[in-house]
Amino acid sequence: MTVEIDVVQGDITAQQVDAVVNAANRAMRGGGGVDGAIHHAGGPAVLADCIRRFPDGLATGQAGWTTAGKLPAGYVIHVVGPNRNAGETDPELLASCYREALRVADELVVTTLAAPLVGAGIFGWPLDDAARIAVGTLRSTPSAVESVTMVGFDEKAVAALRAVL
Repeated sequence: MTVEIDVVQGDITAQQVDAVVNAANRAMRGGGGVDGAIHHAGGPAVLADCIRRFPDGLATGQAGWTTAGKLPAGYVIHVVGPNRNAGETDPELLASCYREALRVADELVVTTLAAPLVGAGIFGWPLDDAARIAVGTLRSTPSAVESVTMVGFDEKAVAALRAVL
């Protein structure tokens, strides 16, 4: 089944979905951008679960889940995107984030996700590349997930996503 992809501009922490995808860092201890917003809105339970489940963090391109704490979603699926600004320029690592998020979603038996443009913030991926990789990977990866709401952090991110849809 092909996943339905929608685009909204807004706050990923307010999305009414089964799971929210977090653009995390390798340490899995919170950070800035989407990661900071999810940890802040979800409360201390998200960090506590990260520490318990991922004592050594996660590798780039990998995914894992935690509780969503106070978020309306049931789970947070954390993915570690490649940091282009630090020399991680392989687009396959970015695509892996979305494939792995869908794999974890299938394990959790969730059908609705909200996801950011992984890597398009402080990690430096150009919006058009990040959007093309996200949409292409979500469309081509077999999964039981029925819908993904791509949440753009600003008008430019939303425009990049809509251009590839």
